[in-house]
Amino acid sequence: MSEEEKGPNEEYADWKAPENNNTSKDVSRRSFLKSMGLIGLGMTVEKSLPKTVVEAAALETKNRVRPKGEMWELAKPSIAKLEQKFGLKPTDYAIVVNSTNQELYLVKDEEIIKSYPVSTAKKGIGSSKGSEQTPWGTHRIKEKFGEGLKPGQVLRSRQSTKEIVKIETKPVKVPGDYVTTRIMWLDGQENEVNKGGNKDSHQRFIYIHGTPEEGFIGTPASHGCVRMKNTDVAELFDLVPPGTLVEIQRGMSQF
Repeated sequence: MSEEEKGPNEEYADWKAPENNNTSKDVSRRSFLKSMGLIGLGMTVEKSLPKTVVEAAALETKNRVRPKGEMWELAKPSIAKLEQKFGLKPTDYAIVVNSTNQELYLVKDEEIIKSYPVSTAKKGIGSSKGSEQTPWGTHRIKEKFGEGLKPGQVLRSRQSTKEIVKIETKPVKVPGDYVTTRIMWLDGQENEVNKGGNKDSHQRFIYIHGTPEEGFIGTPASHGCVRMKNTDVAELFDLVPPGTLVEIQRGMSQF
């Protein structure tokens, strides 16, 4: 089983609203977000006050629609690397996962074709076996599983089952660490980064896959894999062939 499937249950932050309308806390939070450049970009400030400023910033970026030009600037260095070191051609599809913004960009002809919100690891970015972190660097999609499955249909050890789980669109932890709908199994391409030894993404069973916990998409929430909404992962699955290059940007392990 993958680290994603066998990982321990996560303890998510309480998402309760404050007991009273504490304006000073809201102003303080707004000041923090403004200092990070997250206020004044068309985003709203939630009434709830999550435990950490990391989660606060994640909530603010979660619903923001990023302009394609800005996405391209974020993806551009990774695409240049894939072209120079791994033979990516302009007509090839490539995937860039931005762990800082929790976004996945599908690129072709130096253009963002599609973008999707994702969830990388709750424990941040790292490649070591057992770390429950998302590995960084260049990968390829080695194998794909789940073609034709219904949204929410469960895969175990990459085999489809008849079980269909409820998809939670609110930030609710479901019992069990389900892999749903589609799997794209990643294979690391960089020695001592994500290939070989105890830093081997394929041997760690690192996937791009669907999850029933869609309410957490847009924030770090996985045990190492890249989680997507179920309709999104099905769409991406149909667009990209095995062998597609995937660059997971190391970035920051927080927002």
